[in-house]
Amino acid sequence: MGGILMLAGLGLMLLGFILILVSAFKESILWGLGCLFIHIVALVFVLTHWEESKSGFLLYVGGIGAVVLGAMMGGNFKASPFL
Repeated sequence: MGGILMLAGLGLMLLGFILILVSAFKESILWGLGCLFIHIVALVFVLTHWEESKSGFLLYVGGIGAVVLGAMMGGNFKASPFL
């Protein structure tokens, strides 16, 4: 069950990032290329163009949550590297 949730989360993350990329390319080719190759630019784009990129960002964050939850359910998650 945890593995399925992790895969679903990865899919949500990919979909969210694609939506952010589409929004960035709609704004300009430079924003799109910057988001594609330099990922900190994607975060800057989301912060400066919140209304256009809100849905993609929220999907991405939801995907991260699903991956973490799936890892915890599958036993692949340790709270500390020393445990």
